Amino acid sequence: MNTAKPATKAGFALSLKGRALRYLAAREHSRAELERKLAPHEEAPGQLAQVLDELQAKDFISEARVVESVIHRRAGRYGAARIKHELLNKGLGAEAVAEAMDGLKASELARAREIWRKKFDGPAADAAGRAKQMRFLAARGFGGEVIRRVVSGPDDE
Repeated sequence: MNTAKPATKAGFALSLKGRALRYLAAREHSRAELERKLAPHEEAPGQLAQVLDELQAKDFISEARVVESVIHRRAGRYGAARIKHELLNKGLGAEAVAEAMDGLKASELARAREIWRKKFDGPAADAAGRAKQMRFLAARGFGGEVIRRVVSGPDDE
């Protein structure tokens, strides 16, 4: 069903509002994401902005829900840096992203330890093993201090 052609139903092209609602039904989208996805389908200048304003006024588009959704989906697998990058790419405001990061930083060490435990049997026996574990956690978006504390050995909780 995924084709490059515009989605049609009974021969009629889907309206901008219909497309936006279809995207929002699948998951939360920020206004910037919807603008990027729907811009090629805009038929008249200002039409897209009007549709998005209407959806935002009806609370179909919510920055807070987008932040909450991304954190809920990603916090169990990624560090704050990676999640921050994803939120910024969604075009969310810096204030909303900073507020979300404050909440994530508090649980960063515990989340990193849990991800590390799932991936590795225990502390590495040699420097090469420690480097591998550190690269894994760094790729997941965890900070250097958190990585050092996790890989260094026994839990100090």
